[in-house]
Amino acid sequence: MARVVLDPVTRIEGHLRIETEVSNGKVASAWSTSPLFRGIEPILKDRDPRDAWMITQRLCGVCTYVHGVTSIRSVENSLQITIPENARIIRNLLMGAQFIHDHLVNFYQLHLLDWVDVVSALSADPAKAVTVDNQINSARTRTTSYFTAIKQQLAAFANSGQLGPFNNGYWGHPAYILTPEENLVFMANYLEALKAQKEVAHMHAIYGGKNPHPQTMIVGGITLNKDLTSSRITEFRNHVTAAQSFVNTYYLPDTTYLLGRYKDYVNYGPAENLMSFGEFPLSSSEPSSLFFPRGAIFNRATSSVQTVDVNNISEHITHSWYAGSSSRNPAQGETVPNYSGLDTAGQYSWIKAPRYQGQPMEVGPLARVMVNYGKGHAATRTQVSAFLQKLGLSLPAMYSSLGRTAARAIETKVIADAMVSWAGQVTATTPSTSAMPNRKTFSMASSGSGVGLNEAPRGALGHWVNYSDQKITNYQMVVPSTWNFGPRDGNNVPGPVEGSLTGVPVADEARPLEVLRVIHSFNPCIACAVHVFDPNRKSTFEVSAQ
Repeated sequence: MARVVLDPVTRIEGHLRIETEVSNGKVASAWSTSPLFRGIEPILKDRDPRDAWMITQRLCGVCTYVHGVTSIRSVENSLQITIPENARIIRNLLMGAQFIHDHLVNFYQLHLLDWVDVVSALSADPAKAVTVDNQINSARTRTTSYFTAIKQQLAAFANSGQLGPFNNGYWGHPAYILTPEENLVFMANYLEALKAQKEVAHMHAIYGGKNPHPQTMIVGGITLNKDLTSSRITEFRNHVTAAQSFVNTYYLPDTTYLLGRYKDYVNYGPAENLMSFGEFPLSSSEPSSLFFPRGAIFNRATSSVQTVDVNNISEHITHSWYAGSSSRNPAQGETVPNYSGLDTAGQYSWIKAPRYQGQPMEVGPLARVMVNYGKGHAATRTQVSAFLQKLGLSLPAMYSSLGRTAARAIETKVIADAMVSWAGQVTATTPSTSAMPNRKTFSMASSGSGVGLNEAPRGALGHWVNYSDQKITNYQMVVPSTWNFGPRDGNNVPGPVEGSLTGVPVADEARPLEVLRVIHSFNPCIACAVHVFDPNRKSTFEVSAQ
């Protein structure tokens, strides 16, 4: 039995520590630790609830929009506000842009190097790379000279004595199976994705004022008014079309091909229970009009999607560094830090352990795609069926690391296609329009409480607000990585990631690449060294983390 500790896990947002016990070449147990206390919730106390979105949006530099709009939704819920149609559509477009950007970053910049050996690409034949490129997607027209230039660009890093942003990888690891030419093609696409992300981020600049942290939101709608011109609407639509093209030409074909080469990961990183709050309201009627429906799946019963009642959410802190009740609904939650030292048998994380109906629930792309599928969402069903058919798999295969990574690309395709239509529904504001046509006027209540729900790219997100005398008395957030990376609960049941790591093979304990593949499939948002201790050999290794 060996202890393998990844601390910190890199190529993620935030700080994450994963400790595992490895026995007979496989993970036997895992513990997920967030070692950094943020304290945003206590900071919000005594502030005006209408200002909370500006602060909560700073929780993350990747999901730059989602906390802001969720905070606003919680206040709007407390006031029972229905926002104007233009505001609803533009919020959906900003959220869609966030999804596309976040998923591209995850696949190409954060997760791809778990599968692609950069150093191997240096020995690739550019002419053969063209053949591989056409196998992935015959619509691509890149040439031998193109791949020669990419190879030279990578070699420049290596010849300088380091690989720059590609340094500290497990290059040469036996779990890498791609040919040099395949590796070269995917490294070329890594670089192409950087350009695409810039264009996608521009969408937030057009309707949000800037990226990160758009600033055109407000309780009651959006602040865009007379500057919402026809030319701006056209510019946004052009960026949506370009993003859709990249997804069709690169992201979805790349994901399908790569997972076909690593098809054994259908056996690792299993999922059991899934939950989605739903997203993209198509009218003022929620949740009935949500483009992505709300629902929960227990024990992989895709055909039996259950309704979601937020009153059935509880947060356990038995194994977290907090004082107070061991299990509370977020509406009555508290955030009282109480650090007691890292002890996997006791308290070992700043993350709480949320449960729904007493069960750990995975949230994120896989949850959304499977809930969509179970609820008969036509576009999702089409894409899931096409993916499974290409790889010769059946629906249960989706409940895995392979399926989790596929789901991220599948829903990006579905969202991008929908955004093309939504972008055409925005109405320009003319000088003769009333002063604030895209915002509902209201009187702020002195006291109230509300909940804001949405789907961040990484999964189900909820904000709960209570206020009195127009000052926040309690504010609680349950974020996607709380659901996925939380510790054991009061019944000592592991969280989704902890349970998902059980059974993952580890070929080289000093280079636990396989473990990283499963971790990154969840896209942690929790920032590079890995410490490995083997009690049998009484040796300690310090290696560079991926």
